[in-house]
Amino acid sequence: MAISIRSRRSGTSFALAAIAAASLATLSSAMAETVVTVNGVDIDSAMVSMYLQSRIQKPADQATPAERDAVLQELTDIYLLTTQPSAKAIGDDPRIKAQIELQTRAAIAQAIAADFFAKNPATDEEILAEYEVQMKNAPSLQFKARHILVETQATASELVAKLDDGADFEELAKENSTGPTGPNGGDLGWFSPEQMVKPFSDAVAALADGAHTSEPVQTQFGWHVILREGSRENQPPTLESVRDVIKQRVEQGKFQGYLEQLRADFADKG
Repeated sequence: MAISIRSRRSGTSFALAAIAAASLATLSSAMAETVVTVNGVDIDSAMVSMYLQSRIQKPADQATPAERDAVLQELTDIYLLTTQPSAKAIGDDPRIKAQIELQTRAAIAQAIAADFFAKNPATDEEILAEYEVQMKNAPSLQFKARHILVETQATASELVAKLDDGADFEELAKENSTGPTGPNGGDLGWFSPEQMVKPFSDAVAALADGAHTSEPVQTQFGWHVILREGSRENQPPTLESVRDVIKQRVEQGKFQGYLEQLRADFADKG
C-alpha cells in the first residue's frame, strides 16, 4: 500500500478525489458561511475552499477571481446533479455506495498520512545518518560514454565488426543509431552507473577507457554498441544540495515502518 500525500489535478470537469473530499461535509467549520443554496442544500465557504484548493493545487486564498468563479460553478453543478429526484435511487446502488465508501476512505487515509508526516519530521541527525549511508553506497566512478542503439542483435554485431576494422564510432552512431543521442554521435555525457539500466551500466563498467563493447548489449530499449570514452572519481553531492531528497527518504521510511507495524498488528489479530 503506497500513499502519496500530494494530490493531482484531474483533467475532467469533476475530479473524483475532489468530490470525495467534498463529500466529507462534517469537516465544514461551524463558522463557515453559506455561499450558495442549491435546491435547498447549502454550500458553505468551508466546502468551497476545500474544493477550490483540491482543484487549483494551491491555497484557496491564492485563487484568482476567475478560478474561484469557475470552481464555484463546478461545485454548484455537482450539487445540481446530486439533488435531482433520481439521485437517491442512484445513491442506493451498491456499486455507487462502494465507490463513495472507497473515495471517503481514500480521503481520510490521505489526511492520516499527511498528519503522520507532519508529526514525524526527519531530524537533522536522521538526515545526516541517511546521507552518510547513501554516500557510502554510492559508486566510486562516473563514466563518459557513447552508444549506438539498434533494433536487432545482427545489426549491432555488424557495427562492432566495423569498429574493429577502424570505423569512427561517432559517425556510425550518427548514421545508424535509433536513439535520441544518435544525431550527437551517441554522446551520453558523464553519468553514474545507477543512472543507467543495469545491463548497460555493467557493460560500461567492464570496459577500459577508450574501448568499445566486443559484443552487443541488450536492454529493454534494444541492442547497444557502447564506447567508454573516460572515467573519473564520483564527486558526491553536498548534504545541503540533497537535503530535501534525503529528508523525504527518511520521512517516507518512517511512514513505511508505520504501515508495516499496522500490517503486523492486523496479521496478529487474525
